[in-house]
Amino acid sequence: MLNGGSSAGKSELARKLQAVLPQPWLTFGVDSLIEAMPPSMQTSDDGIEFAPDGGVSVGAEFRALEAAWMEGIAAMARAGARIVIDDVFLGGAASQQRWRSALAGLDVLWVAVRCDAAVAARREAARADRVRGMAAAQAELVHRGVVYDLEVDTTRAEPAACAQTIADHLRRPGEPGRPTRA
Repeated sequence: MLNGGSSAGKSELARKLQAVLPQPWLTFGVDSLIEAMPPSMQTSDDGIEFAPDGGVSVGAEFRALEAAWMEGIAAMARAGARIVIDDVFLGGAASQQRWRSALAGLDVLWVAVRCDAAVAARREAARADRVRGMAAAQAELVHRGVVYDLEVDTTRAEPAACAQTIADHLRRPGEPGRPTRA
């Protein structure tokens, strides 16, 4: 489970993990969930709204679809798929708890993907698919109250080096949080 703010480098890190891990791993990101929702969900109080200042708010319909998505990913992991999840815990510890409930019974490695807010903001400015201000607003918010097994920092470390750090951790027998499926 990769958690970090917008433009922290989670998606690139997930792709690099796929390249260095010995078995095939699937990646799923919250961006894919949002893209799969009807456009009306991005303008509704019950869906997900992106404020001009980079704030993000979610409603009941979004949470219902998110819960189904989480359960679906967990079902794939229980069926034997190895999965890397790329998420943004807008609710900090409450977001982690929703995932913990969905992934109950599975071994999960919880990874903080940190990035300096100014660096993430520069990355965000270079992307056409982001609302300005999200990266700075989320850089620390998403980590509040979240408990991790491992942390990587993409501020100075390349995604490949961060992926190797995670892969090395996964290969250590007996490590707490060492996943077998998710």
